[in-house]
Amino acid sequence: MAEALVLAESGLYSTHPNPCVGAVLVKDGSVVGRGAHLQAGKPHAEMFALAEAGHAARGATAYITLEPCSHQGRTPPCADALIAAGVARVVIALRDPNPLVAGRGVERLRAAGVVVEEGCLAAAAEALNPGFLQRMRHGRPWMRLKQAMSLDGRVALANGQSQWLTGAAARADVQQERARASAILVGVGTVLADNPRLAPRLAVAPQRYPVKIVLDTHLRTPPGAALFSTPGAVWICHCQDAPSAAQGALRAAGAELLSCRGTREGLDWQEVMTMLAQREMNDILVEAGPGIAASLFTAGLVDEWLLYVAPLLLGQDARPVLVTGPYVNLAEVPRWSVINTMQLGDDIKWTLRPQER
Repeated sequence: MAEALVLAESGLYSTHPNPCVGAVLVKDGSVVGRGAHLQAGKPHAEMFALAEAGHAARGATAYITLEPCSHQGRTPPCADALIAAGVARVVIALRDPNPLVAGRGVERLRAAGVVVEEGCLAAAAEALNPGFLQRMRHGRPWMRLKQAMSLDGRVALANGQSQWLTGAAARADVQQERARASAILVGVGTVLADNPRLAPRLAVAPQRYPVKIVLDTHLRTPPGAALFSTPGAVWICHCQDAPSAAQGALRAAGAELLSCRGTREGLDWQEVMTMLAQREMNDILVEAGPGIAASLFTAGLVDEWLLYVAPLLLGQDARPVLVTGPYVNLAEVPRWSVINTMQLGDDIKWTLRPQER
């Protein structure tokens, strides 16, 4: 199963909106087939492993990181293929929470006389596909908030200057985070201040580009913004009474406009989350400023915090990473667990998750 999980990782940058899945077939103590799902619409991991194994699949054990599908989707059902190949035993890490599967693959295998065991390295399999699993279980994408700050918790000087807090290694790591995301989300304030391109800059062109999402209540995004000149679809979320002239100009520039309910503070986060999930967005990388970051924290929507810390002191007048609270006592202060710490040149990257969900 550990080898199957490594195989699954090869699809991290390409399987959207499908999950990453790996499969290993073992017979008489030897691996006879390996496979990984690499792209939606292409064969699943089980099919690659069965093809490599050929006749050796009969009587073999299949180790698969996610329950085999049991329905006709973009590809035929893998549970049927495993049965037809004569696989004797299937070990899965997780059941697939997709309502179209949700135990039906396991049931079909057992009904055909295949021995099925569940839960092997389940925690590692959960960590591999947090976005897909959350979308299927809770109807919203996994939100990764990316921020860079100084040692004293600041993101920019008082005059707004922020390029570059971190060094080249940290910036290269951000490009990898962009490439694996279903979408990159920013606020219109970031578009107006920084004119970002919002596409991964990698040595090798990725197989797919993330969607670029702008939260823009009143459609202030310039039709000539740099994000229109880079690969990847552009979605702009706006309030229902946004100016019609701006709508026409942005559609002409190539944007898809998504109308959402608004509040006094901005767009309705729950409606935005539901809409993105319905559009098969698994993982969203948020690169917004302190205002949207604080709004996400307040709404309890930050699932993972990617915090790049530069060895700088910007001073008391510099802009804070975010403003939350006020809190009356320490018991109510949100606490975070450090999932991973990485040295990137002189900078540190912390991956954090909330301690209480």
